[in-house]
Amino acid sequence: MQVWIYEKRLQHPVRVSKRDVGMAKFLITQYGGPDGELAASLRYLNQRYAMKNRTAVAILTDIATEEFAHLEMIATMVYKLIDGATGEEMRAAGLGGHYADHGHDLYYTDGNGVPFTASYFQAKGDSITNIYEDIDAEEKARAVYQNLIDLTDDVDLQDGLIFLREREIVHSQRFREVLAILREEEGKKTLF
Repeated sequence: MQVWIYEKRLQHPVRVSKRDVGMAKFLITQYGGPDGELAASLRYLNQRYAMKNRTAVAILTDIATEEFAHLEMIATMVYKLIDGATGEEMRAAGLGGHYADHGHDLYYTDGNGVPFTASYFQAKGDSITNIYEDIDAEEKARAVYQNLIDLTDDVDLQDGLIFLREREIVHSQRFREVLAILREEEGKKTLF
């Protein structure tokens, strides 16, 4: 049984029309920040193990793996935005510390350089509570993508960011469907 199929292409084309190191600094938050793609993927992969409903497990798994595709898109955007940037350009954009530690390599941080931490997400052992957190996470990511769209005038970059924002909306809707299923199951239980 094959679990992963890796096609050597991104989920959506990533284009940028110009180098913009400052915008790359902002985008890094969706790489390793609290509302970013890594946090979302790990949250959903972790929560699925305690989920009792098979439909919920399947949706958590599907969305978690799609978030990895989004992580790859963000990485591609950042690399394209800093392609050819000098250390001085990185410093001028507020990425001097990042450049000193990592060069042009990405590192899981938010836009302020705060390293990724597992405290960005919770696992409460309660399916409904976890799904509420997932809905909240998707809505926060949607808002961040809108803010990022507002921060750039690069229409090519905006295209990829709009795609990612729309996927967050779809994920939120899917989690709302899971919540309805879980609520219905909860209503069928006999409580004494």
